[in-house]
Amino acid sequence: MGTKANKHRGRNRYHGRGKKAGRGAGKRGGRGNAGMNKHRVMTRIKYMPNHWGMHGFNRDPSLRTVHVTANVGQLEDMAKGEKSINLTAMGIDKLLGSGQMRSAITVIVDEASARAIEKIEAAGGSVEQGDDDWDEFEEEE
Repeated sequence: MGTKANKHRGRNRYHGRGKKAGRGAGKRGGRGNAGMNKHRVMTRIKYMPNHWGMHGFNRDPSLRTVHVTANVGQLEDMAKGEKSINLTAMGIDKLLGSGQMRSAITVIVDEASARAIEKIEAAGGSVEQGDDDWDEFEEEE
């Protein structure tokens, strides 16, 4: 038994610990997140501001379109001195326009941004985009 408890022994029924301290989690207001909806609301507002409510949403995976992309600035390294590069065969399905192009390269890819096409053509190259098979779905009469 500690010195403080010895001093208070017999003086009162709490032995210097106060009314609830020493009986579980009383004085600190509970264990874990106890009290976060009532007496610790300001703590929750200050340190966990987005605690309440739902945030965002998840689309069904079948509706998501995730593109594997490459930038114009990466093409010269990927081509390794060749005049033509097939990004579709490499598993890349979209070309984006970040970076600079210095050599004329013919690029075969499914999709390309307008800025990417502009930069490649300005360097003297060309972009061959994959065929969209929308003609198959024409209305039949």
